[in-house]
Amino acid sequence: MTLTDLRTGFRDDEQRRRVRRVIHDRLADDRDPQECRFLMRLWWQLVMSYQEVSMDELSRNIGKPKLDVIEALISAIRSSHTEIDAWVATTERSFPVIQDRGFKAARSADS
Repeated sequence: MTLTDLRTGFRDDEQRRRVRRVIHDRLADDRDPQECRFLMRLWWQLVMSYQEVSMDELSRNIGKPKLDVIEALISAIRSSHTEIDAWVATTERSFPVIQDRGFKAARSADS
C-alpha cells in the first residue's frame, strides 16, 4: 500500500501540523532509534508527494502499540477530517510528551 496520498487528506495546513506535532512529540522516541527513524520518515511523508516510507517498512520497524496508532492515523486521513481530529485527541491522551534525550544531552554538554 502506497502512502503518497496522505499529504492530500488534511483539512488544512494547521491540521497537518497538529498531526505531525503528535508524531514528533509523542511517538518518535529517540530511546529506540530505529523506530524513531521510521516514525520521522512518516512525519516527512505527510508533506511529501514521493514515497518516503512504505507501510511494509513501518510494519517491520515500529512496535505494535505505535503501529496500531499509525494504522489508525492512516485510516483517519483516508476517511475524514473529523476522524483526524479524533485521532489527535485520542493519541494526545494516550501518549505523554517524550523528553528529547539527545537534545538534553547536547545542552548539558555545552554547559
